[in-house]
Amino acid sequence: MQPLISLEDVTVLRSGARILANVSWQVMPDQRWVVIGPNGAGKTTLLSILSSYLFPTSGNAEILGSRLGRVDTSELKTRIGVASSSTLDLIPSDEKVSDLILSSAYAVFGRWIEEYDLWDESRSSALLHAFGIKELASRNFGTLSEGERKRVMIARALMPDPELLLLDEPTEGIQPSIIKDIANALNQIQCIGSFQYKLTHMTYIKNARCFTYG
Repeated sequence: MQPLISLEDVTVLRSGARILANVSWQVMPDQRWVVIGPNGAGKTTLLSILSSYLFPTSGNAEILGSRLGRVDTSELKTRIGVASSSTLDLIPSDEKVSDLILSSAYAVFGRWIEEYDLWDESRSSALLHAFGIKELASRNFGTLSEGERKRVMIARALMPDPELLLLDEPTEGIQPSIIKDIANALNQIQCIGSFQYKLTHMTYIKNARCFTYG
């Protein structure tokens, strides 16, 4: 059985400093992972590699059977759902919430010349409802609170029906009552969906009943 994620001696250097050092790791189908650690441990850097936004300085990284450096990552990105604070700077402040979620089907930020079908429109609407953000659909992303942005980014991550779901601190800055609603929504989707991996710094999320650990 082919691993969904396969890292072999992956190292990442920045300005001569080692951010990740000789990381080897495999994630198999039907496994659910939670990665925890102190700030500065390299969790967000690891997520950047897994989402194909960053290549390792050395070592091999295969994501969904594709080796980074030997594959068109624009196609690979459409198979991966990502919710991370590291992507917030890529989003125009005047981007409409509805467009931000819908455009994730093409792994792009902002609608341009893409063509969306009824399935795309229906899924986008369902996600807006599931995460309690339907009333935000016509709002500009730059006007949202931190908690609202987090919920929008999780919905965006789920839009392409990804084979791989990566969540980096998905509930930071969100009220506890809303965190419970998000956890329940994610748990329901996890039970019926095809998602194979979750990365989160959030303890509450990792207690969801459908998660297993490695």
